[in-house]
Amino acid sequence: MDATADATIDLEAAYVRSGVGEILDELDRELVGLQPVKRRIREIAARLLIDRLRQEFGAGGQAPTLHMSFTGNPGTGKTTVALRMADILHRLGYIRTNQLVSVTRDDLVGQYIGHTAPKTKEILKKAMGGVLFIDEAYYLYRPENERDYGQEAIEILLQVMEARRDDLVVILAGYGDRMDRFFTANPGFRSRVAHHIDFPDYADEELFAIAEKMLASQHDRFDAGAAAAFRDYIAARRRQPHFANARSIRNALDRARLRQAVRLFEDRARPLAVGDLITLVADDILRSRVFDQTSPAEEKP
Repeated sequence: MDATADATIDLEAAYVRSGVGEILDELDRELVGLQPVKRRIREIAARLLIDRLRQEFGAGGQAPTLHMSFTGNPGTGKTTVALRMADILHRLGYIRTNQLVSVTRDDLVGQYIGHTAPKTKEILKKAMGGVLFIDEAYYLYRPENERDYGQEAIEILLQVMEARRDDLVVILAGYGDRMDRFFTANPGFRSRVAHHIDFPDYADEELFAIAEKMLASQHDRFDAGAAAAFRDYIAARRRQPHFANARSIRNALDRARLRQAVRLFEDRARPLAVGDLITLVADDILRSRVFDQTSPAEEKP
């Protein structure tokens, strides 16, 4: 029996030393809700920490596959979680740097023969040693267009994901149903992706909590009337098409601030208190087109 099997390991000390706990705590602070996602990230972090300790004591097996798939609607925190995952992988020594390179199809696929390979390889070179985040990855595959060059990018990605998996982690992201079709059409990706994480939509109260966090970060606030109006806004807005969760909330607050500024400017003869500058009132919310029953116009995400 290997003598190292009897060695004593202080797992708590190893966890603290890794700094992973700080990243997980930061993720909790950054994101409202998403408990299934946070739990899965903690599980992955625990698995990787144990694997790293096994390697340190000569009890490691084959290196784990780290490529991932994040599925869910827009604005559900996929990019934020990818950034924190890059931090975790770096702290545990699985990648050389915590950099995350975020790309879409346009960054990888060229428009003419001979253009795609150099573009894809340049992005891979830039991301090497860290994490490559491919948003809306299913757009790489367009079988309806026989002259499309996305398949060339896919083949290069698959080769690198296998040959350089000890120096690059790829995270594919997008809508769940489209990613399922993408994996079915490209089984090479499914076989290389070890972790599939689904990001649920936020509940109304979670969206309101997100709004309050966004306002606080800018030293702004709702008054009581605006808070009630914004709750009504959330309920109405999510019934419209193209709702993008936290992204839609951020854009709604930007428009509310614009209406606040116009309101204050039009009444500029009245002396203002500092509180007026940082407080949104009900009218700043209720003037949204979401509440205009006579207009079919939708607010943008």
